[in-house]
Amino acid sequence: MKMVSRLLSISALLFISQSAFAASEGHSGNFNLILSMLELPFLGIAVVFSFMNSKALRGGKFGTGMTYLAWGFLVMGVGHLHMQLDHQFGINIFNSVFGEVGGLIAWFVALTVTWGLSGYGFYQIWKVSKQ
Repeated sequence: MKMVSRLLSISALLFISQSAFAASEGHSGNFNLILSMLELPFLGIAVVFSFMNSKALRGGKFGTGMTYLAWGFLVMGVGHLHMQLDHQFGINIFNSVFGEVGGLIAWFVALTVTWGLSGYGFYQIWKVSKQ
């Protein structure tokens, strides 16, 4: 928990300092880059804690739902990393591997898998909470 609080504090300080810099100098591009890069550690934390929670629940209905959520968050994190690489550096891995049309299809499949895993995980947890 101490690590999370430190990470949140550092992120808040970075956010505030970059906000002040962007506002005073008109560097909104730098500000957007910082915000987009801050997104990745938070997704990483969500993935780590999701898997830790699913392991702590030791299976069962809640644990199964949390496992699906964790895998959904992992796919989402990889997708966001891919998005940032494409947006910031022009590196589109899906297009490089699968071609332009195949890359679009792969992106759609990744989104569908993320939504499907997360939705099914939430559904499993909701279903158990109703019993």
